[in-house]
Amino acid sequence: MRSLLRRFLLLLALLGLPVAFGLAPSPTALAATDEMLLPVPTVTIYPGDTIKESMLRLQAYPTTYRARAAVIDAPMAIVGRTARRMLLPGEPVPVNAVDDPRLVSRGTPTQMVFEENGLVITAVGAPLQNGGLGETIRVRNTDTNRIVLGTVMADGRIKIGGF
Repeated sequence: MRSLLRRFLLLLALLGLPVAFGLAPSPTALAATDEMLLPVPTVTIYPGDTIKESMLRLQAYPTTYRARAAVIDAPMAIVGRTARRMLLPGEPVPVNAVDDPRLVSRGTPTQMVFEENGLVITAVGAPLQNGGLGETIRVRNTDTNRIVLGTVMADGRIKIGGF
């Protein structure tokens, strides 16, 4: 019974909840609640680089740490994304310093696809903006100079119509 009560009090202390009976949480429990782990690069990451898990590590910061900008607090929120600016080793990653990978680049000729009822029409278009997977972007048909809307697909083509 006494060990069960001791476990319960330890759990309360680890969760940072007030402990009854005038007992204070242990210093190790306080240390655990006074830190937050933030992902930081282990190497310099340059603009345009795709961020891999091996490029990151977790670093402890006090809960009172105030970053210059909003920072990303989970490694999986960074992995697979592209750096928009140089990220230095040991520095937290600002939210606006990473972007989703670009599948379509503005001005680069890209294949447009229209599919409906088994009919497939393809043409070459010039995207008027950059785009990632699933984004709707404007594309200029290079044959007719008409501007149409299309959705970026995983293979880098743009699906026109049939939204």
